[in-house]
Amino acid sequence: MKSKLIKLFLILCLILGFFLRTYDLNWDQGFHLHPDERAIVLYALPLKVVSNFKEFFSINSSLNPHFFAYGSFPIYLLKFVAQALSIFNSNITQYGNINLLGRFISALFDSTTIFIIYLITKKISSRKTALIASFIYSISVLPIQLSHFYAVDTLLTFFITLTIYQLILFYENPNVYNALVTGIIIGFSLATKTSAIALVSAVGATSIIDFILLFFKNPHKFHIWFPHVSKYLKKLIIELFIILSTSFITFILIEPYALIDFNEFWTQNLQQSQMTHNAFIFPYTLQYVGIVPYFYEIKNIFLWGEGSVISILSFIGIFFIVKHLLKEDYQRKSQKILIMLIFAISYFAVVGKFAVGFMRYMLPLYPILSILASFTISFFEEKITSKKLKIILSLILATLIVSWTFTFMKIYTQPNTRVSATNWINKNIPVGSTITIEHWDDSLPLIGQENYNMITLPLYDPDTLEKWVAINQNLKKTDYIILASNRLYVPLQKLTNCKNLPEFKCYPITANYYKNLFVGKNVLQLLNQIHVTNAIAKFKLVAVFQNNPTIPLLNFKINDQVADESFTVYDHPTVMIFKKE
Repeated sequence: MKSKLIKLFLILCLILGFFLRTYDLNWDQGFHLHPDERAIVLYALPLKVVSNFKEFFSINSSLNPHFFAYGSFPIYLLKFVAQALSIFNSNITQYGNINLLGRFISALFDSTTIFIIYLITKKISSRKTALIASFIYSISVLPIQLSHFYAVDTLLTFFITLTIYQLILFYENPNVYNALVTGIIIGFSLATKTSAIALVSAVGATSIIDFILLFFKNPHKFHIWFPHVSKYLKKLIIELFIILSTSFITFILIEPYALIDFNEFWTQNLQQSQMTHNAFIFPYTLQYVGIVPYFYEIKNIFLWGEGSVISILSFIGIFFIVKHLLKEDYQRKSQKILIMLIFAISYFAVVGKFAVGFMRYMLPLYPILSILASFTISFFEEKITSKKLKIILSLILATLIVSWTFTFMKIYTQPNTRVSATNWINKNIPVGSTITIEHWDDSLPLIGQENYNMITLPLYDPDTLEKWVAINQNLKKTDYIILASNRLYVPLQKLTNCKNLPEFKCYPITANYYKNLFVGKNVLQLLNQIHVTNAIAKFKLVAVFQNNPTIPLLNFKINDQVADESFTVYDHPTVMIFKKE
């Protein structure tokens, strides 16, 4: 393919990726329905430039976000970009608008990742394969979805992908300048999210990749590889020192309160670390109790994040990229491929074993999965000699790949389900009615709650006598029950085998409550210790609000409520409203 044509297609690919990522950024109609995004916005808004060094080095500084579950860079970036743009639009710094700026920034970073994927793939293969890899990432569903949120995932993936590219440049020319640039990028990655520490594996691989290949090609020839051990160890130590020290300095410059307010930084990061090892730490992670590590992540990539077609191409691509590695004439490219693969393997090995499996945790691997898929397509494309057949098969494959993208994009052509439910509630539920909602979920209606008697059911609380005495009393006076998502009823109905669960993390009574609610039976729980006389509380499902992915033209809806909760709960949860009979 000619160079000018490649450039044209790359530009079109970038435009397409940016369009998909910015389409309907106000998907929640101004209601801030993403909790992580909401947290970043709320911590960014109060930040102010300090007047002196004494104030800067105080833990009470107006620049201290006091929030370290994520890095400080996304918080500072949002605040200071908004402040800069306020010259043109003073409303941009307000709560109602700043999140939209954040979503645009998120989309911009992820769109730039498309270009970096092209640069990486061009280094390890052809420009045509690089273009295919960029296209696949540009239309991959999870990156598109996460670009609609201002959390940290798209920014983190950008910096990780950029680090891999910079490491390839460093391998080609291992000088101090490239080492310093690599360290700076890693520092930004760490200041975005500390899980970027996994990049150390790629740094180490870059320094000793030649020795690794020498050893594996001659594992039994001691006299060939042993004399090189000291040389490569020295090289590793020196290069690691430059890169890691630069990373640390950059991290501290961007996130100074990790050091100044170290106790809070350590406490919050320790809490996050505990969560990744124990799904019982927080109520919203109970959904992950009992998941099969690694398989759970692969399943969600295959069914939802990439879709089955791209995923199959990605997994087959592992075989072709290994074959590529073994080609002698591609030796220099093979070493660059290994830098990317060693990071991917180490990242998946660590993160895939987490006790919690939020789909966004795997986003840093999606650029590599796209590259793997491009190798598969390029391999088969080379084997087909008929130009006509090649065009036909390319069109068929492109249609299959893009169909899942637009099946998902259908979500953004409809109002958010919680907004639709809010409109229905305010129109159909009489003023003064008693509405019961669930804790740890967004309260509905989003506006107009002052017109109703609102009751919150603490269903995550342990299944104790006291809990159900209080809930029974509330259910007796409830007119409507609203389930704003599947956040509670899916995991709590699974946690019923008390012999195999920690104390107070078993919910047989709560599961029975949901079972009765869904089939229209009496939801009051008749415990041995409670005697309920002539008390019946039956509820009928009167409204359901769904916005599932829909196959274009066929209007065939795909039920994705079985996907990882984080895939549906923010931008298209199923809302159910029950009315007392």
